[in-house]
Amino acid sequence: QVQLVESGGGLVQAGGSLRLSCTSSGRTFSSYAMGWFRQAPGKEREFVAAISWSGSSTYYADFDKGRFTISRDNAKNTVYLQMNSLKPADTAVYYCAAKSLDGSSYYSTQSYDYWGQGTQVTVSS
Repeated sequence: QVQLVESGGGLVQAGGSLRLSCTSSGRTFSSYAMGWFRQAPGKEREFVAAISWSGSSTYYADFDKGRFTISRDNAKNTVYLQMNSLKPADTAVYYCAAKSLDGSSYYSTQSYDYWGQGTQVTVSS
């Protein structure tokens, strides 16, 4: 069983930055690829970014390329999402998720086995 806990959300003005963290319990963190998703009110959960188990490969949604950076520290069982140049449209609950190394898509919510409880990000205009 993997438990994921997100932190780092909050209220920020447009153009500002936030860094989200997601820490995993257990000793198998490096056995999972990790992803970040977000869900705004009334909308479906959508892919934001993902990273391979080693950190050597990263994947991004079109809307955040160049603004968001995903990284991980396997020694600390933590994955990060650095978000710069934030826009009001980025307002959502952000979730981290863990995916088994089974070759499934990094972009689909259905590929992920474990989810955190989410952290709210609010960007004011």
